[in-house]
Amino acid sequence: MKNKLKVCLLFGGKSGEHEVSLMSAKSVFEALNKDSYEIFLVGINKKGEWLLHEKDDYLLNSNNPKKVEIKEKNSRRVFPTIEKNVPALLDLSDGKMVVQVDVFFLLTHGTYGEDGAVQGLLEMMNVAYVGAGILGSAIGMDKDIMKRLLREAGIPIGPFHSFNYSDISESQLDIAIQELDYPIFVKPANLGSSVGISKVNNKKSLDKAIEEAFQYDTKILLEKCILGREIECSVLGNDAPKASLPGEVIPSHDFYSYEAKYIDKNGAKLEIPAKLSDQQVVDIQQLAVKTFKVLQCAGMARVDFFLTQDNQLYVNEINTIPGFTKISMYPKLWEVSGISYSHLLDKLITLAVEKKQQKDSLKRSFT
Repeated sequence: MKNKLKVCLLFGGKSGEHEVSLMSAKSVFEALNKDSYEIFLVGINKKGEWLLHEKDDYLLNSNNPKKVEIKEKNSRRVFPTIEKNVPALLDLSDGKMVVQVDVFFLLTHGTYGEDGAVQGLLEMMNVAYVGAGILGSAIGMDKDIMKRLLREAGIPIGPFHSFNYSDISESQLDIAIQELDYPIFVKPANLGSSVGISKVNNKKSLDKAIEEAFQYDTKILLEKCILGREIECSVLGNDAPKASLPGEVIPSHDFYSYEAKYIDKNGAKLEIPAKLSDQQVVDIQQLAVKTFKVLQCAGMARVDFFLTQDNQLYVNEINTIPGFTKISMYPKLWEVSGISYSHLLDKLITLAVEKKQQKDSLKRSFT
């Protein structure tokens, strides 16, 4: 019998998207083919500790997105290491190897998990992992750098201003307000899932929104509100990525907020696939793939767009570890494009292995 591939699901983390990550992990674990993979569950708690869990006993309140949390009782504190040239998890209580790992399946949304931090650790281990590498992850997380690179590549984006906590001033804000005009979106530069995002219509609300955004990051963005349809497109692949059929998010809230995404069941309507002309579909798919390549992504990403009434497309952002619950846009878009949820997971694991094999073929010494 062929040996099963050893896959470690890594989820949680020190991030404002911690709970979203747990819900993604639950869906992925349930859908992974247990006949093909030996699965290990490692949750990173909000203190940054890596906890190895028993299968089917790793979450508390797993059906409540507001109260879900990692079950720490009966778990083992572990950390990734290299044991006899093999990637493994080390039990911190006795210093002994617990399990070997072939592939890490990253579901660590947000800071320290989607921004290149974990990716750098796994690169040092020389282990395969799902998703973008260090550079692509860091770029995709930092909305300021991401938008600058997209603009440089000729990809259409909306007007924005970025500010660091240490050097923001009233005069700079006045210039931004004059250029952007209300309503304005205020966002932490390095976060996702609409955490810390506000839509404001006046200076008083702007000051409060800036204070809120700075609670999550030391750099924030002010963005012009672009009126248009919210279109999303999933991308899959490494060197030759493909794009799914696009979908549309129709929020019932003022915008597609955290509550609309994960708490309020009626927070938004998802039109999958979106009602678009054939040419619009092609344009969105081509721009999604170009964005994926420009930002040095790999494996998976979801590209979010605005489509205005005069048929102008603007890239809003990219998500290198998109939400992965069974109702999340990334897998749902692939389902309507002909790839089932479980088959999508297989493809992502295969892409991770292929990416590592490609890197292993490179020379690491010079004579």
